[in-house]
Amino acid sequence: MVHSWLTATACDLGRGIENNSICPLELTNTFLSAIQNHPQRDRIYSIVTADRALKEASAAKQRAQSNTRRGLLDGVPISWKDLFDSADIPTEAGCRMLAGRVPDTDAVPLRNATDAGMICLGKTHMSELAFSGLGLNPMAQTTPCVNDLDAVAGGSSSGAAGSVAFGIAAAGIGSDTGGSVRIPSTWNDLVGLKTTSAEISLEGSVPLCPKFDTVGPLCRSVEDASALFDVLRGRPITPLHPQPPKRALILNTIALDDVDTAPKSAFDKACGAISESGIETEEIAFPELNEIMALAGVLFTTEAYAQWAELLETEGHKMYPMIFERFMSGKAHAQADYRAAWDVLRTIRQKWDRLIGPEDVVVLPSSPILPPKTEGLLNDHAYYIRANLLALRNTRIGNLLNLPVVTLPLGAPSCGISIMGKPHAEAKLLQHCAAIDPLLTNY
Repeated sequence: MVHSWLTATACDLGRGIENNSICPLELTNTFLSAIQNHPQRDRIYSIVTADRALKEASAAKQRAQSNTRRGLLDGVPISWKDLFDSADIPTEAGCRMLAGRVPDTDAVPLRNATDAGMICLGKTHMSELAFSGLGLNPMAQTTPCVNDLDAVAGGSSSGAAGSVAFGIAAAGIGSDTGGSVRIPSTWNDLVGLKTTSAEISLEGSVPLCPKFDTVGPLCRSVEDASALFDVLRGRPITPLHPQPPKRALILNTIALDDVDTAPKSAFDKACGAISESGIETEEIAFPELNEIMALAGVLFTTEAYAQWAELLETEGHKMYPMIFERFMSGKAHAQADYRAAWDVLRTIRQKWDRLIGPEDVVVLPSSPILPPKTEGLLNDHAYYIRANLLALRNTRIGNLLNLPVVTLPLGAPSCGISIMGKPHAEAKLLQHCAAIDPLLTNY
């Protein structure tokens, strides 16, 4: 029974605590022991906060015994990407430039989760300053993919995905600026939720591109994603009721180009299963995507460089050269070009919003490629560039359009389908995903 706790959903663990079949302190000790004994521990966790976890678990045990639990996830242990500030615990965002950075307070999402009774197991490895979709970090640790230990886990929330996929956290909290929740979720067969900008507070998180940065969970079920979405916002958990969308629109602009055989086959089968369930499916084109994707370099790199310019200019030599070069490319863009790109993006966002109905979802392959081999990324510059661009291509669409997006696993290793909803309509999107997800396990 105890072993099964390591692969249970967060909500199922919460229900076990509720019915007194699981003790929060015993549950936390089980996870801490699993972390300690796991061969990939040091490639997943940057630091394990055992003292904090046990203190929080003891308090959760007392609440369970006195029938004063704070909600469904009270007493459930999760991990945190190492860009969320944690009081008196190093938060270095996977970057040597931030070595020794120890905040005084918790980030707001961590504070909200703690207030809900959740247990902080520790901080997880990530791409440097979250600026890569691959999860390769030679300057700290590179988390492996659960399906191929010689491949990367995806980034930048690589350790967050690894902690869940390898059974050493009930869920992981990450961030997503261009795909950093969805890529590692996809490659490690997890559910990942990218939220709309400003739905979850960024206060106390190390920034990359604040206009695009979002917070979201990597987990084992749509129900977990829904519950954690509420918790991270500091709100009571609302029950999730599946509701099929009116239409599933298959995006055929950019998203279906150059998709590898395995992801394309899995996606096509998934679309077939959705159609066979009675949900209307049709392909849609949105040529304007070509325009905003061409502006992505200006939008992301200009903001990222501006955020870190002073430190990059003085201590950039401490970074992996490929990440450093990507940051520095933002220096070349004029502010006038950056502002003009934003003007174009706002206009196209409005046009997209008019195209998609309130009961529609838009579907696309979560990643056009499978996880690249770590050795190839380290030794082949062209391979690294191509892999990083392709990994981020489909996920970046959701960030540019400022949409909530859920990636669901498709049964085939490291293959996923992304379901995009309307801005700030996470609750409805999650209801739709709860109806779609069971279809994907039966085709």
